[in-house]
Amino acid sequence: MRKLTYFVACSIDGFIGDPGGDASSMFRFAGDGYLAWLSSEYPETLPVPGREAVGIAGVENRHFDTVIQGRGSYQLGLDADLPSPYGHLREIVVSRSLKDSPHPNVEIVAGDVVGRVRELKAEDGGLGIWLCGGSVVAGQLLDEVDELVIKTYPQVYGTGMPMFGGGDFSVTDFALDAVRSFDNGVVVRWYSRKR
Repeated sequence: MRKLTYFVACSIDGFIGDPGGDASSMFRFAGDGYLAWLSSEYPETLPVPGREAVGIAGVENRHFDTVIQGRGSYQLGLDADLPSPYGHLREIVVSRSLKDSPHPNVEIVAGDVVGRVRELKAEDGGLGIWLCGGSVVAGQLLDEVDELVIKTYPQVYGTGMPMFGGGDFSVTDFALDAVRSFDNGVVVRWYSRKR
């Protein structure tokens, strides 16, 4: 069975974006070896233009072959005239408002996202599924998340879009598997779900 990994960037206080979903302030932490590490360890998590900019356009995916994101996250690509921002992956966008896919590589899921993720997890294949973003989508999929890879940036937002939004209070335990820190203050933590 394939794993669903929530691979996400957040502030120290657990927000993945400001109240409007903007996380661009985190982009300035690309230096000090962090971007080089990200490009070599998780190359598939860079969008097509980013892969081209750092010279890894043809590099094979290491962890994921599918990406799932909410409409807000996907809208960033549309606004940049990138209807398939992760064209090196199978792209799934969760949206009730986007009726037609703007690109043949993008599947729109308007209904049962949990059911669709369970179908994806049951597929054969060695690579996993990346939950890219969308606070509400992450909240809907919390019970399906097998692994968390949290890239914490040295910023406090105070308020904003939480990592898991839209759900009721619930405690879900994960085990800390590894930690990696960078000179620029970014800390990456890997957690696996306790079953």
